[in-house]
Amino acid sequence: MPPQPTPVPPPSEPSVPGSSALEESARLARAQRLTDVITRLRRALRSSIRTDYPWESLPMAQVELLQTLAAAPLRVGELAERQRLAPNTVSGLIGKLLDAGFVDRQADPGDRRTARIALTEAGHRQLHDWRQAHERRLADALESLSPENRDAVMLALPGLEQLARSLTSGGGSSTGGSSATVTGSGSITGTG
Repeated sequence: MPPQPTPVPPPSEPSVPGSSALEESARLARAQRLTDVITRLRRALRSSIRTDYPWESLPMAQVELLQTLAAAPLRVGELAERQRLAPNTVSGLIGKLLDAGFVDRQADPGDRRTARIALTEAGHRQLHDWRQAHERRLADALESLSPENRDAVMLALPGLEQLARSLTSGGGSSTGGSSATVTGSGSITGTG
């Protein structure tokens, strides 16, 4: 007799063992709210930067490649793995960065048949200018908040950093370090 497929629980059943449907609903609502806020924040930042600094026209995918290459030159395959993109997608993005003069190809000392992609001086300048524009814009936006909201944003950073590490590593558990917690009332408590 062939093995039977494992039944998938209906959506009303919680996906976290030991949690009730109500707890699962609350868990998913928190995730949805965080997703919505992150999406709006990224869109608002990108839009305001382009309004305040019209010269800033690099797509975010290209900026992320420049950020990755700032540490050290890498092969296209290594870039694709780090960015979690298909190699042909990275090749296309690299082509645009090559045309703009922000990166160049260098012989790989470990394997002369392959090339590594490195930032040019223009690429370093572009990344520096991009970072400064974003830092100024965020600093101005933070200053526009009430002191309580500004403190809440800053207290949330350790938790958000841990969340980013968890998502990057593919895990979902916290492993020590600083933490910030959003209480049921929406206030943030943290330890640093």
